[in-house]
Amino acid sequence: MILAAGQGTRVRPLTKNLPKPMVPILNKPVMEYLIEHLARYGVREIMVNVAFNHYKIENYFGDGHRWGVEIGYSYEGRRDYGEIVPKALGSAGGMRKIQDFGGFFDDTTLVMCGDAIVDLDIRAALDEHRHKGALASVVTLDVPREQVGNYGVVVADEDGRVRAFQEKPAPEAALSTLASTGIYIFEPEVIELIPPGREFDIGSELFPMLVEKDLPFYAQSRFFNWIDIGRLTDYWEVLQRVLRGEVAQMEMPGREIRPGVWVGLNTSIAWDSVQIVGPCYIGSNVRIDPGVSVIGPTWIGRGCHLRAASRIERSVLFDYTRVGEGQTVSEKILSFNYCVDRSGQAVYVGDDTTSLRWGDARG
Repeated sequence: MILAAGQGTRVRPLTKNLPKPMVPILNKPVMEYLIEHLARYGVREIMVNVAFNHYKIENYFGDGHRWGVEIGYSYEGRRDYGEIVPKALGSAGGMRKIQDFGGFFDDTTLVMCGDAIVDLDIRAALDEHRHKGALASVVTLDVPREQVGNYGVVVADEDGRVRAFQEKPAPEAALSTLASTGIYIFEPEVIELIPPGREFDIGSELFPMLVEKDLPFYAQSRFFNWIDIGRLTDYWEVLQRVLRGEVAQMEMPGREIRPGVWVGLNTSIAWDSVQIVGPCYIGSNVRIDPGVSVIGPTWIGRGCHLRAASRIERSVLFDYTRVGEGQTVSEKILSFNYCVDRSGQAVYVGDDTTSLRWGDARG
């Protein structure tokens, strides 16, 4: 199961009109990388719980046949004065809704958050789960103590049995630095413990219940790449790592026309009078006018227009963004209606308090 019903408030404005699993990396939604990874390990049946802007997930992924999998969707919402309003049931409540409806969780099930990219050895994780006789397992990674406040923290004994779980503790109060990666393995008996028909969370409610009942609940500590996009600052850093080639299984799209510079189809670029320093990806139908400088790591989405003498440094431009003549964009995430710096501060088109001038390249 892929958990995809949350609002993604910590990465706004990226998720103002877009579900968090649909936030793009190299022109592909984050969730697509997850589905590709699951398919590589032979996973063929995937349920996805959806709520906010659910149709954008459903329309993109459809029934999953393009990836060789079968995808089903569970919509979470309620009728409010005649209108259907999205209402997420929490990570655990969403699972119970699925189970009560059709009994999907009738075997060992892998559950993953839809907002991270991982290269976990799924077979090894399942083998360890079964070898220990676990009813529930959580995959963990050690994080620096100053970062524990961003994660659920797992406290386990020498055998890996979970003895406590802290949801986003302050660094000085954290009993461990083992962070939950949002990857879980559950037996059907665990789903039956979730109260039906109401919101219920895995980290703050289900896990403490498993500890209180002293059920076989284990933490797995294994080495793998986990790229979490929990905050805007995470997203900017992930894109920089991807462009530098530091993330496995994420190949640059387009054609590499010179070292470190990839270009999509049908671009209009004044090559003789521009400066482009990789690593850099330039999407299809991009127009780059004379005198422009592009300094990587930078990703320029489809249909963008960089007007004369503008300068783009270590930034991300979403599709159809126009940068004004002579403007400098440095360490920003830029769309045609908002701009976010690497600290997470956002400004919007038409804001007179910023000197940056940009807009929609489709006009």
